[in-house]
Amino acid sequence: MSVLTRDEAQTRARLLDVHRYEIALDLTRGDETFDSRTLIQFTVRGDRAADTFVEFKPAELRSATLDGAPLDPATLTDNRLPLKDLTPGPHELRVDVAMHYSRTGEGMHRFTDPTDGETYAYTQLFMHDVQRVFAAFDQPDLKAVFDLTVTAPDGWSVLANGITTHQGDGTWRAATTPPLSTYLIAVAAGPWHSVRTEHRGLPFGIHCRRSLAPHLDADADELFEITRQCYDRYHEKFQEPYPFDSYDQAFVPEFNSGAMENPGLVTFRDEFVYRSAVTDTERQTRAMVIAHEMAHMWFGDLVTLRWWDDIWLNESFAEYMGYQTLTEATRFTDTWTDFAVARKSWGYDADQRVSTHPVAPEAVEDTAAALLNFDGISYAKGASALRQLVAWLGEKDFLAGINTHFARHRFGNAALADFIDSLASVTDRDVHAWADAWLRTTGVDTLTPQLTQAADGTCALTVDHHGSRPHRITVGLYDRHLPDGALTLRERLDLDIPQTAPLRLGKRPALLLLNDGDLSYAKIRFDPDSFTAVREALSTLPDPLTRAVIWNALRDAVRDGDLPATTYLETARAHLPHESDLAVVNGVLAFARAHVADRYLTPDQRPAALATLTDLCRDLIRRTEDGSHPGLRLIAVRHFIDAAAHPDTLAAWLADGTVPGGPELDPELRWRTLARLAVLGAVDESAIAEELERDPSATGQEGAARCRAALPDPASKRRAWDAMFTTDDLSNYLFTATAEGFWQPEQAELLGEYADRFWADAPALAARRGPAMAAAAGRWAFPRHAARPDMLRQGEQCLSEADPIPALRRRLVDELDDLARALRVREA
Repeated sequence: MSVLTRDEAQTRARLLDVHRYEIALDLTRGDETFDSRTLIQFTVRGDRAADTFVEFKPAELRSATLDGAPLDPATLTDNRLPLKDLTPGPHELRVDVAMHYSRTGEGMHRFTDPTDGETYAYTQLFMHDVQRVFAAFDQPDLKAVFDLTVTAPDGWSVLANGITTHQGDGTWRAATTPPLSTYLIAVAAGPWHSVRTEHRGLPFGIHCRRSLAPHLDADADELFEITRQCYDRYHEKFQEPYPFDSYDQAFVPEFNSGAMENPGLVTFRDEFVYRSAVTDTERQTRAMVIAHEMAHMWFGDLVTLRWWDDIWLNESFAEYMGYQTLTEATRFTDTWTDFAVARKSWGYDADQRVSTHPVAPEAVEDTAAALLNFDGISYAKGASALRQLVAWLGEKDFLAGINTHFARHRFGNAALADFIDSLASVTDRDVHAWADAWLRTTGVDTLTPQLTQAADGTCALTVDHHGSRPHRITVGLYDRHLPDGALTLRERLDLDIPQTAPLRLGKRPALLLLNDGDLSYAKIRFDPDSFTAVREALSTLPDPLTRAVIWNALRDAVRDGDLPATTYLETARAHLPHESDLAVVNGVLAFARAHVADRYLTPDQRPAALATLTDLCRDLIRRTEDGSHPGLRLIAVRHFIDAAAHPDTLAAWLADGTVPGGPELDPELRWRTLARLAVLGAVDESAIAEELERDPSATGQEGAARCRAALPDPASKRRAWDAMFTTDDLSNYLFTATAEGFWQPEQAELLGEYADRFWADAPALAARRGPAMAAAAGRWAFPRHAARPDMLRQGEQCLSEADPIPALRRRLVDELDDLARALRVREA
């Protein structure tokens, strides 16, 4: 499919005003295709005839007419139909096509629920996938109003951006939208289970597959409460009222992202409808996504980027507002700790790869390049930059600038320069210089404390600043409390970097922590005495966000080769049994297993590392036997399962259906346990089939695929590889599940031939199945356990000779960069 370049988009935007789309979709035409008929009303500017094109990617082009005159279907080239000699003034274009349903989460995704046989279809039109559903002038700055009708099978209901009404004969009509970008149009059709209410006169709805109805109903009060709280808080922050006629949230199957901010109809992955026990941190994550997507209703939907180089404006703002609003308006008051552990490290990692880019890149030449920027930089680093901006500018001026931006550009488009001008209009600070330093640069600054001690015993701090950005940080000073040696806060001091003079501290603290409170985005290091205090007393620090900052610093030091991976494990073994914050425990255990044990240590060192982790988890399980910390116990059980090197305990749990003292093994824990037993060769196909009969749901199908791919025998590996790379029958989710089960460090010898085959098979798959499956192959099917120099050589050869499509190329570049880092850490 041809990609749209920025130059082409700018040329077309100067030529056209697009006024209205009338779209009719018919979802009753069978399992493979649906019908799509589009009328576009637009005006050509200027005083001379001009050429342009409209985009769509049909299974069949039946007809196209311009102002009543037929267009030659043979002129459709790939996804572009040329429109020649357009005279100045108004025009009408009509396109009648059949479109393919998708099984990759792109365009109109179709899914049949294995639990009850019910079928659902929904759209994901981001970037350029609108062309898989209807004909469009597909770029974000050609906004128009949309009238939509959908014909659906009997028993289905249809959701869309506006309120829908049933017209009879299976036809549903959506209310006319305000001006929207093409990528924001949404449809979700099927026999949905729906729960509805109203808030402040606005219809609210939550929707899911019928088979998930009991689980949605169980959480409906919580979901609506979070939605109301965020809605009310945004109306306190924003002067512009919510701009659409309803607010529906649909939890849809096999969704590629966390959620999508379609105006009035937010779509979420339906894993957020919990079938099994979850921790409060996982509920907080779901609530954050709700807050994030609602923020997009203003920043992204009401005011939309002009071109994809400003995608960070959408995502960074929503990421920041999601966490901040959740903290201010809901019971989840500690969200920035989870951000530090679960999100910020995502940004740090992405920003240190060779593929790094500025938060606001100056040149995104086409849509294929833009798609690659949906990463930890656009989300986590951008949100961190905005948090630093608020610390520097003040929240009052920040919100004043935001509201100016909304007023200036409502239902229009804007770019970074417009956003910065809006902020600059409400403050005397040099926001343009701040933006140049923070948004136009790459990489992570490193801050290292240097302490000098005077004759009177007092000391002063100078920060060694490796990098170029200004920072406003808090410096935490902690003293040891006798007799137990606990670290207690003496005071926190504000510091601007670069400094104008050393910061006087008084007596030397036991622990000096830069960026306490995590208001800036930088790697931090410790002075020797502070590092000793961390090793001895980290878990005694009273504030979980402080502990998270320290754990991130230790993580960064391991990745940079400045701290032995074994020292990180020793620190975790000493302090995690005493940790109470769920995000910290889960984040440290996940890094310790997936990175330290599986990649940074050699295969000979891995068994001892896994033993350390299972011992640590046993301590946490013992500590929670009284039932007072069910979330902590659940995390410990999950990680014990994942790290177990011997099957006996897991087999006993599975046979009994419970961990002694709880929890009972719900579907998630049963499949997790069975997958680990499969890796260890302690179950066979019959056990997997028996479990699938017990849980035939979509999640059960994925669990079975994961387990079958994990079985340590040649035939199972061959079947799994063929399913991923030969037949093209797997949906996006089943592909991911199969890939997750396939690669196991314990099976390195068995998997050797497939590590070699990956370099030919992955590019071929990506070329056949497109960007979503390319990204899945690069992320989940990459042999990341094989940290060997020859893998680097093969990878570089693949990049230079196989010409993988951009989505796969970017994933391979990142994975190879991580692999090279793992080798450097081993050698450090």
